[in-house]
Amino acid sequence: MSEVTDSMPRRTGKRERLVDSATALVYRQGIERTTLAQVAADADVPLGNVYYYFKSRDELLRAVVDARLDEIRGFLSELDSVASPQARLRALAQNWTTVADDVVMYGCPIGSLTVELNKHLGGARDCGPLLLREVVDWAARQFRELGYADAEVQAESLIARIQGVALLASAFHDRSLLEREFSSIERGIRAPAKNAR
Repeated sequence: MSEVTDSMPRRTGKRERLVDSATALVYRQGIERTTLAQVAADADVPLGNVYYYFKSRDELLRAVVDARLDEIRGFLSELDSVASPQARLRALAQNWTTVADDVVMYGCPIGSLTVELNKHLGGARDCGPLLLREVVDWAARQFRELGYADAEVQAESLIARIQGVALLASAFHDRSLLEREFSSIERGIRAPAKNAR
């Protein structure tokens, strides 16, 4: 999603810079390979200051999740201003192509962080489902507005397709997989047939 890449403009406060750096480093390297020293250096903040703002690594990871959630909620809120649920769902899917180079290189920013959190043995592990749940719940509201009786199933299927193609595009380093699948997704989003309600 364009709202959740690691190429966002740097914020100015030390705490915010630490969260931004941790977000970018975890996206590119994963949780286990990202050290607090790397985060501090990338944020241009003395290492000792990290502990002033975050008492533990898990506290910093929770701040990363909170920052991603804020970005996701802001993006979905912008999509809510789009005229129809079909157009909103299409815009959601299309957004991944705007960060296709990042997705090909590192995977989906949301899916990658979710997987990293689910593998993490620390206290931040319970944050794993939060990011994708936010997107699935939003998509389910759109499908409900379209008249789908199985809106949650439709939403889960849509997000599964998006996450699946992001994984394939990253594994095969092939941007065209994203473009092809998202075109298919966009064509498939429509109101259900009258007898399918």
